[in-house]
Amino acid sequence: MESISLIQSVQRLDFSFSCYNQWMKCVAYTDGGARGNPGPAGAGAVVMNENGEVLREAHKALGRATNNFAEYSAVLLALETLKKIIPVAKRKESEIEIKMDSELVARQLANRYEIHEETLFPLFIKVHNLMISSFPKVTFTHIPREQNKHADRLSNKAMNESEEKIKNEAEVTISR
Repeated sequence: MESISLIQSVQRLDFSFSCYNQWMKCVAYTDGGARGNPGPAGAGAVVMNENGEVLREAHKALGRATNNFAEYSAVLLALETLKKIIPVAKRKESEIEIKMDSELVARQLANRYEIHEETLFPLFIKVHNLMISSFPKVTFTHIPREQNKHADRLSNKAMNESEEKIKNEAEVTISR
């Protein structure tokens, strides 16, 4: 009887340790885009553990927006996705690397470039607040577009949904 409880205790401890390690470092690939700039826009994010295993994919149709707005929205989508999957107790100690092919947005979020487009200020503040409240160990890395194909595919899926939504809204307006 004691050996069973000892084994169960070891298994629980091992499970807790593996969960703890799973959240120590995550990588999120993000991409946002707009067709027409501004135009139908979408955001995509892929969250992986440090071993490269996909933990979650997300995409969001943004309607009509600029490319930079979509890039920021993709970062927010990644952080919001991470909030859903990382336990509250592990968030502040988790190291998060957000990789994107937008050098401008990566440098703005790393406080190396100023933000000149006023519509981006609220998004920058939202990212900043999420970093303060949940993920203080976030780094932003610019990567070549070829290394961001997974997130790009998701942002294109979201752009397709935005195009469809915009088209449907136009049809409703015309038929009134």
